[in-house]
Amino acid sequence: MDGLDLIRWDAPGPYEVAFSTRRGGTSAGSYASLNLGLKTDDEPENVVENRGRLCAGIAAELEWISMTRQRHSAVVHRARPGDLPAGDGVWTDEPGEAVLQLTADCVPIAIARIDGARPAVAVLHAGWRGLLAGIVAAGVEALGPGPLAAAVGPSIGPCCYEVGPEVAEPFGPEVMRGRNLDLWAASERALRAAGVERIERVDLCTACNPDLFFSHRRDRGVTGRQGVIARVAA
Repeated sequence: MDGLDLIRWDAPGPYEVAFSTRRGGTSAGSYASLNLGLKTDDEPENVVENRGRLCAGIAAELEWISMTRQRHSAVVHRARPGDLPAGDGVWTDEPGEAVLQLTADCVPIAIARIDGARPAVAVLHAGWRGLLAGIVAAGVEALGPGPLAAAVGPSIGPCCYEVGPEVAEPFGPEVMRGRNLDLWAASERALRAAGVERIERVDLCTACNPDLFFSHRRDRGVTGRQGVIARVAA
């Protein structure tokens, strides 16, 4: 797709997985250009076109995309075409069925089975609330037993994410950088605690890279959404 700028994860298995950037879409202004969020002030037809372009980027069909209504929870749903109930993760083992979660500073995470016999993939939306609630463990549990690999995508980084003591204390000093929370390290810690040994990280800060990413904190809420999309290849 012309102009589409995706960060692809070479997941071990029959998968297509990508983290989107803000490049390659049709939206304008604060939402330029690949805004994926309908719950913004962007024109809905632009968002639908952008989602179609993203699906085409991994050879998926827009009508087969499955998403949740995100709530900073630990709820993970099995995919079905269309919008799912409230939750912050979705998984599939059906070839061709695309799963998508959106972010604007929170961490997009992809998890895939790597045993070869039963391909399945999950995508998660993980902010600090979701990480504390257990969204990563829920995603791993949804995929069931077996070796797993994961990728931690772009989010607000430890360079920019200052938090108060009510957030810092539950996480502990291991993932704090002074007053700043390291969501990448916290996500990796949660993945390892859930039994995922093979983990890759993008380590790109959404707030530091306005040319690449939307950022809720940097843009004071008036911003678009990027995300993580995945499918089991047929």
